[in-house]
Amino acid sequence: MAITVIETWYLNDESAGQATTVMQRMDDALGDNAHAHPGWNGHAIFLQDDADPHLVTWQYSWRSKEDHQDLLASEESLAEPLYRKYCTRPRHIRYATELEVEVEHDH
Repeated sequence: MAITVIETWYLNDESAGQATTVMQRMDDALGDNAHAHPGWNGHAIFLQDDADPHLVTWQYSWRSKEDHQDLLASEESLAEPLYRKYCTRPRHIRYATELEVEVEHDH
């Protein structure tokens, strides 16, 4: 069953002010590695927090948690320079499983 990966990136002041450009650079740096992995299950969306623009969330589907952890083993060396240049600390990664809740009914 596919899982949802939720990454929180902690941008420095300069990067928060140009988050779209920074996220594109990060995606360019990490994307090919992820897309080549057999666990890849679709493109990410990028969400900048309204209350704190230093926080940017990446959300995307992945084939399994184990496959994503395998990706991380090959990705961390690519992410390290991004942390140093654009962030105040490394990203935080969480996993979520979608609940099958019926939303198409009358109340």
